[in-house]
Amino acid sequence: MELWERIAAYREVVEEWLRGLYHGMISHPAYEKIEQEAEDAEDAFLLACFPDAFGIPSPVSYYTAELLPYLSTEFEAWERRMWDRESLLERKGHQYHF
Repeated sequence: MELWERIAAYREVVEEWLRGLYHGMISHPAYEKIEQEAEDAEDAFLLACFPDAFGIPSPVSYYTAELLPYLSTEFEAWERRMWDRESLLERKGHQYHF
């Protein structure tokens, strides 16, 4: 094995290691935060549209019921997530207490 081939092999290993380090330290936590914020925004939207799912009467539910066929897959997952939480503020509290 020539010197240049060994240098190229080491360079590939170092580049892969640095990409993994960057992903683990910077990129991945950012993606998690973005996903959590998007999920929180979706939860707030669905709660505003369908409060009757949790026993909160709302006059708007009659009009937002037309959205239900389009949101059926998201609605089931959202309802499961909301029932699993102890409170609506639990998720936000976890952001500040590690």
